[in-house]
This record gives sequence, C-alpha cells and structure tokens, in this order.
Amino acid sequence: MRSVACSAWCRLFQERPFAFLTGDLGFMALEPLRDAMGRFFINAGVAEQNMISVAAGMTRSGIDTWAYSIAPFAYARPFEQIRNDVCLNRLPVRIVGNGGGYAYGVMGPSHHAIEDYGVLLGLQGMAVYVPAFAADVEPAIRTMALDSAPAYLRLGRCEKPAEFQVPAFQPWRLLIDGGGPVLAAVGPLAGALLKRVMVMEPSVRPALWVLSVMPNGLADIPPPLVDAVRSGRVFAVAEEHVAHGGAGQALLAALARRGVAPARFLHFHAVGYPSGRYGSQAFHRQESGIDPDSVLERLAATGSPS
Repeated sequence: MRSVACSAWCRLFQERPFAFLTGDLGFMALEPLRDAMGRFFINAGVAEQNMISVAAGMTRSGIDTWAYSIAPFAYARPFEQIRNDVCLNRLPVRIVGNGGGYAYGVMGPSHHAIEDYGVLLGLQGMAVYVPAFAADVEPAIRTMALDSAPAYLRLGRCEKPAEFQVPAFQPWRLLIDGGGPVLAAVGPLAGALLKRVMVMEPSVRPALWVLSVMPNGLADIPPPLVDAVRSGRVFAVAEEHVAHGGAGQALLAALARRGVAPARFLHFHAVGYPSGRYGSQAFHRQESGIDPDSVLERLAATGSPS
C-alpha cells in the first residue's frame, strides 16, 4: 500500500500543498514524492519524537503536515508528543504508520504494531484509518486531508483476491453476504479472509464485513449488521491487534449500548508471542489464530444458532 499512498500524496500535493516529514524511512518507495515536493519533503532523521513536535509546530503555524515512519516508530516512540503536542492542542497532524500488525515479521516485536490503534484511540480527538485494500488508500488520504482532527493512517499489504471488485471506501462495508456467522474484520486481514470465504457455499459462509475507520465506525454501526447480530447469529471480530483496546471490545460495548447482545461472540486477535519465536507475518497470524484457516475452522465448529 505504501507505493499507492506515495502516488496519492503526489496527486494531492498538486491540488493542496502540504509538508511531509519522514523519520529517515521510505527509501525505494517515496522518491517520487520527494522529487515532487522539493523543500516540502523533509527527512527528520531518526528522531521520531522531535519529528512529531515539529509536525505539530508546522501545523500550528498553518501548514498541513504529514509525518511518516514504520508503525511502531510512528506511534509508540513519540507517544508523549502525540498526546501533548498534537491531541491536547487538537491539531490535525496526519500520522502515517507503515506495516501495521505483524507486517514486519522476522524483525521482531520492536518492529510490530499490534496495539497501535487501541493506544491512539485513547487520545482526545484522534481518528484512525485502516485501509483494507490498495484501492482504499487514496480515499482515506483525501478524507484525512480534509478533516480537522488528528489522524493516524495504518498501512499494510493489500491481500485482495484478484477477481474481487472493492466497494467504495467508507467506515463499514459488507464485502460478501452469507447465511453463516457474522464476521467483522479490520484492515487487510479482510482480504485474506475474503479469499477463503468467496468459495464457500452461500448458506454456510460468513457474512464478511470490514471496518476501516475508527471511532466513527465504532459509534455508527450499520443497521443491517446490528440486525444480523440481533437475529441470534454468531458474531465474530478478527483483527491483527491485541484484544485490549481493540475493535472487538469496542464493538461489543457499542452493541450493548443499543441493547443488543450476541448469542455467541468470538474474538480473533493478536496474542503476542506465545512461543517466544519470531517469523513471518503469516507465522504470527497462525500462532495467534487469526489466519484464515484458524478463523474459519473455529467458526465452523461453533455454528450459528437459529
């Protein structure tokens, strides 16, 4: 998704100039943006805390500013600066974290971001965008550019089946309907699940929804999704994020406020590093039980009460 984002920023810069700060990252991907932006493209160095403070200062002075790094360096290392300089001052700094979840694989936990949006959604006024597909990236960027709130963009790897036509970007989308459980996925994990769900018999396959914007999507759940949960079908959430502060807990709370309680709730989420070993993104998904095989096998074993 990073190269798609680069092209989107290049087009956006021609329409409404902005400043772009990078924490000495983006090589072999962001060069077109660097060349298009000239002095507005700033390598802030390996100094992410300072980068966020500079971005806040530039935004306060009236310059639209984006700040980019790999996900853990974009939100974890400069957390205090995001909290104090950006959110407490309600500044629309756009923070970009590349490689959300376990995307950086064998580089280990220091390079993983499995608690990022849960942490950031605890801050005042923060919005989070988690594109599921490459086609979502430009609409997400353009929405963020027009918003007056602080925002975090979590980029991953597009896992869309080649033949699938992506619905227009919005906080919630029904990707494929089915008569089985109701399954809500967050971000690119939806594409991996979709590959398997598409070939299932319609009467038993899950109705697969994708959530891409928070907190708006947490507060405004589509009525058809609420009705499906209310009908007594199993409701499950799959996310490449820890349970605490994740979308699963937030969606249960949102449903409870509507007086809706799932007949059965399953939460597929990152569990960290149970074996103490590090491997590919696929390895960590499997170890956490959030790979498509694990998710669908457990859903099939659970069934969906009528």
